Amino acid sequence: MLIDSHCHLEYKGLVEDREGVLARARASGIGGFLNISTRQSEWDQVVATAAREPDVWASVGIHPHEADAHADLGEGVLRAATEHPKVIAIGETGLDYYYDHSDRATQQALFRMHIAVARRTGLPLIIHTRDAEADTAAILREEMDQGAFPALIHCFTASAEFAQTVLALGLTISLSGIVTFKNAADLQAVARALPADRILVETDAPFLAPIPNRGKVCEPAFVADTARFVADLRGVTIEELTATTTDNFFALFRKARA
Repeated sequence: MLIDSHCHLEYKGLVEDREGVLARARASGIGGFLNISTRQSEWDQVVATAAREPDVWASVGIHPHEADAHADLGEGVLRAATEHPKVIAIGETGLDYYYDHSDRATQQALFRMHIAVARRTGLPLIIHTRDAEADTAAILREEMDQGAFPALIHCFTASAEFAQTVLALGLTISLSGIVTFKNAADLQAVARALPADRILVETDAPFLAPIPNRGKVCEPAFVADTARFVADLRGVTIEELTATTTDNFFALFRKARA
């Protein structure tokens, strides 16, 4: 059973045919889906889908693009949203200096608030980072010094050095369809070297469809293509990669076991 550890089932491209999307994924051997939120207005939707579908879980959080619009979001509001039994993660959150859709100081403050909630609740933090390696690493180091918390870097595209930094801090790394792209040699080298117990696979659907589906709207079913590619990279069978990533998912997202 493969798990798509990061998808956006409420986004345009999937929500119009969500039942069909889930059916096609299940037929492809996908047995679990973590439905990710990026703004407060999505929380009720992702939780409702998770409550309705036994193999879907939800996250609650604020994407760095949305930081300016949520600058006053209180820690208590986020903590309260994590109490639903199907909410198993916090995020996605983090830093995005590529687009700079929100003020960097506001992104950083909101990132630290999410970390505080992850530390207090024990729920894993789902981190988005783009063109912000140095600040992401610095914040993670500073916050870990104040008390450990579980976390992962989703849709990893950063350097090998950053991978070593976050692995040393105890984080997990999730690979998306980008790893299958022909121009992703550096990322493929990172994927080969990842410790077996720190690797997840995801789609980030409806974005970033892997080869051989590049150019299409990405669906959770396509995580199987990414998993096969990563298995080949690492010299293991797809069955081994599936078992490893599924075990890793439940080890990290402990609330999902219930």
